Amino acid sequence: MIKFNQYLKEKYGGRIQKISIDAGFSCPNRDGNVAFGGCTFCNNTSFSPYAMSEKTVEEQIEKSIQFYTKRFKNIKGYIAYFQAFSNTYAPVEKLKEIYDKAMEYDQIIGMSIGTRPDVVPEPVLDLIATYTTEKPEIWIEYGLQTANIKTLRNINRGHGVSEFVDAVLRTKKRPGIKVCAHIIVGLPGDEYEDYIETAKLIAVLPIDGIKIHPLHVVKHTVMARQFANGEFGVLELEEYAKIVADILEVLPENIIVQRLTGEASDDELIAPDWCSSKRKMDVLKAIDQAVEKKKEEKNLLKI
Repeated sequence: MIKFNQYLKEKYGGRIQKISIDAGFSCPNRDGNVAFGGCTFCNNTSFSPYAMSEKTVEEQIEKSIQFYTKRFKNIKGYIAYFQAFSNTYAPVEKLKEIYDKAMEYDQIIGMSIGTRPDVVPEPVLDLIATYTTEKPEIWIEYGLQTANIKTLRNINRGHGVSEFVDAVLRTKKRPGIKVCAHIIVGLPGDEYEDYIETAKLIAVLPIDGIKIHPLHVVKHTVMARQFANGEFGVLELEEYAKIVADILEVLPENIIVQRLTGEASDDELIAPDWCSSKRKMDVLKAIDQAVEKKKEEKNLLKI
């Protein structure tokens, strides 16, 4: 397992900071193209504090650079992170206009584009590939969430597993674009076997990085109402930590782990309480302990 900050520090000799940007995109399962209402877990402001920002892309970048330059002394550069909603869901001309604005800053060494696997047509991938000649860190982050097609339907995802596989394979035909997969552990309907099968799918694809998120229920979502009605429960911290340790064991050793948990503010979070932004270090500690326990158990079996 290679941690993302470790990968960046070794490659660039210091801290590389991601700048979260809301460029005003939507999603095809929100506007009726494939569905309405969005994913049942989604309240974008709970995990993207810049969601629905009224500031321009330039204003968001410049404000963030000023903030992080004062906060950290050894920053070597920034990655423009188009985070809120589906950031390839627009005509290619509009995308070029938005991406160009971020890439014109000398301090920006690349961008990370969060999106869905069903909204990356060939012209969009061709556009993104053009930035790899000048900027070394060009990532596309695809939300798979789970390889269980029934669960994808139940959360109103609006795409299947085949779209994810197709998007990854088409993207990796463009040298220089790195792919990060997002998965969620704890979705209603998923069992332990589904988490491992999802990890196995990622392991056999040409994927460079992964983000693992625990399901956390936040306010103003369909899932909040379902949880209140007792339709599903959430994982305990120890359960989540063990599952993550098992997932990491399945993944290739050279995969770059960008995230192992996710959190929300106390104002937005309903459950579980360990997904509070104040408890992030508790979650990471529990995962480290679960990973070490697996190593110890393996060593005992060898004796």
